[in-house]
Amino acid sequence: MQIALMSLGDIMDDPITGRRFDASERYAMTLDAAEIADRSGIQGYYIGEHHGISYTFSSPAVVLAAIAQRTKRLRLGTAVALAANLDPFRMAEDYATVDVISGGRLELVTGRGNFFEKTFDLFGQSSAESAERFAEAMELACTLWPGEPVHWEGRFRPPVTGQRLEPTPVQRERPPFWIGGGSSPDTAKLAGRLGLNLMLPSAFGRPDKFIPIADIYREAFDKAGHTHEPKVGACWHGWVDKTDAIARERYEPRYRAYHAFNLGVIRSVNPNPPPYVSAPFDYELLSTKGPAIVGGPDKFADRLIELSRLVGADVNLIKMDMGGVGREEYCEMVERLGSDVVPQLNAAAARPAIAANG
Repeated sequence: MQIALMSLGDIMDDPITGRRFDASERYAMTLDAAEIADRSGIQGYYIGEHHGISYTFSSPAVVLAAIAQRTKRLRLGTAVALAANLDPFRMAEDYATVDVISGGRLELVTGRGNFFEKTFDLFGQSSAESAERFAEAMELACTLWPGEPVHWEGRFRPPVTGQRLEPTPVQRERPPFWIGGGSSPDTAKLAGRLGLNLMLPSAFGRPDKFIPIADIYREAFDKAGHTHEPKVGACWHGWVDKTDAIARERYEPRYRAYHAFNLGVIRSVNPNPPPYVSAPFDYELLSTKGPAIVGGPDKFADRLIELSRLVGADVNLIKMDMGGVGREEYCEMVERLGSDVVPQLNAAAARPAIAANG
């Protein structure tokens, strides 16, 4: 099981101290945390993309290129790149550039983004076309990725008439692409048909609701006859501290404030949000039956293993920089995650192999 950090770049002030929080601090702490993650055994760092709302990460490729220059082994991913809104040729160029700069460490997770209806308005697009736009974009991106000349024609962008992707990616044999989706079976089927990995948006709602989507993906993957193995990822909210009691006490006001912040954002971009993303804040439910992992290193590791096995996740993304948490506190958590949690995950993963070998 792999564990990685996820950051969406939300900008909100500290609800405990009232300290102002700005974009420069968010970027600085992200780069610092990536360096810590790189040396402490955490496998990756995934950056979100939003436009026109209170999330400061709008160009994940730029942030990932900066992280690449300060790290050696960290996988560099998106969470997610908005493939339905972006020009797929330019998207492929941007992330091929990250792959080259990083020496082949890219993990491109894309999503339809249809939940954020106002983003489609901002780019002069229709959210009603999101599924068709997304499928077309991903098919073209997969065709471009090997770096050979491409002849292609679609509905939403001009034809490609023999051009090729530059730079040529390091990981050119098979695209390091993930499709992010959990509300639409069609999205899961697309990932399976194209032979891509599936990233579940499991930080939204009860984790068990995403089990059927993962099953649909694996069935479509097998039906398509791919020779490589399917891979599933999941996303969680998290807070790891010295003890369980300290973690629960320190996280509650920040998680409550983040929930309120997120609900406000949701209502601003979607006039009819689904019930599971607009439910009242319930700390006990979220941290025992929901997507939040809260505790000291031992409890954090145990619950992460439990949730990962529940949805069958090979990769788990943890979002801990929420609720106005500052640079020092966040970096301290990342250090603890790498030094005290990752070894437990590695040991748990090794136990079945040891048992099988007698």
